[in-house]
Amino acid sequence: MSAAPHFDHRPYLVRPGHKVRLNDYRTKAGPEFKNKSAARTALRENIADLTESQRILWASAEYAFLIILQGPDASGKDGLVRHVFSGVNPQGCVVHSFAAPNEEEVRHHFLWRPSRYLPAKGQISVFNRSYYEEVLIVRVHPKFLDAQRFPPGQPGEDIWQLRFDDINSFEKGLVRNATQILKFYLHLSKEEQKKRFLARLTEPEKHWKFSDADIHERRHWKDYRQAYEDMLGQTSTDWAPWYIVPADNKWYARALVADIVAARLGALPLRYPQLGQDQKRRLLEAKRELESE
Repeated sequence: MSAAPHFDHRPYLVRPGHKVRLNDYRTKAGPEFKNKSAARTALRENIADLTESQRILWASAEYAFLIILQGPDASGKDGLVRHVFSGVNPQGCVVHSFAAPNEEEVRHHFLWRPSRYLPAKGQISVFNRSYYEEVLIVRVHPKFLDAQRFPPGQPGEDIWQLRFDDINSFEKGLVRNATQILKFYLHLSKEEQKKRFLARLTEPEKHWKFSDADIHERRHWKDYRQAYEDMLGQTSTDWAPWYIVPADNKWYARALVADIVAARLGALPLRYPQLGQDQKRRLLEAKRELESE
């Protein structure tokens, strides 16, 4: 591996138990990269590191890796996935995008749905949106709770805190089973979102990206900000931390996330499987047989 030097990621880390005010976090590019060119160079180096680390992760099958991406519409989640994970082996990496739950899914506990897409040991799973939608869009639009068929008198006003508790316990259980979890909130300004929506409306090659829901959900910007702040403060833990990533500059967000993921994956004690004496003997016998043909 190239072992590219990594930046100090602590300024972007949400400290456990810390009350989050998103206004305290910038949305523009930070000082880590001199310019866009330097960021792209760092991205390439980190992709190379990710490629090598994933090869060992896949071969050893000792750890699993779960990466969660959340953020407002047009915050760059899809493009980030394409760029940051462009070098990984598709056999060992699965990307799952969470759309609205279907009828079967809403009849189960809200964590039943993501459980089916968790990474096996040796794999990386990337959730483009995730079970966190259940404390975001469902909180902003509580009418969605109607489809979940609660008994009379439920849910109570404490449903969101209970869901935060469920999520924290769920993730702690995954970590105990050797699943590493990284969570990224792509912090986009309202002004930049407007520019990106307008691009979808005016540039023909981007028309396909536009949805009426984009404008509808934008009307609830303040409600979403409050939901995000509560979610980030309540569910950033020592075992599954949140990072708030400035997302107004796509090149910066991609380079920063790649740096964090490469550093975290590279810090694991990964190694290729070690052969026992019997396995070594069989390899030697196979080698001799082939050479004697």
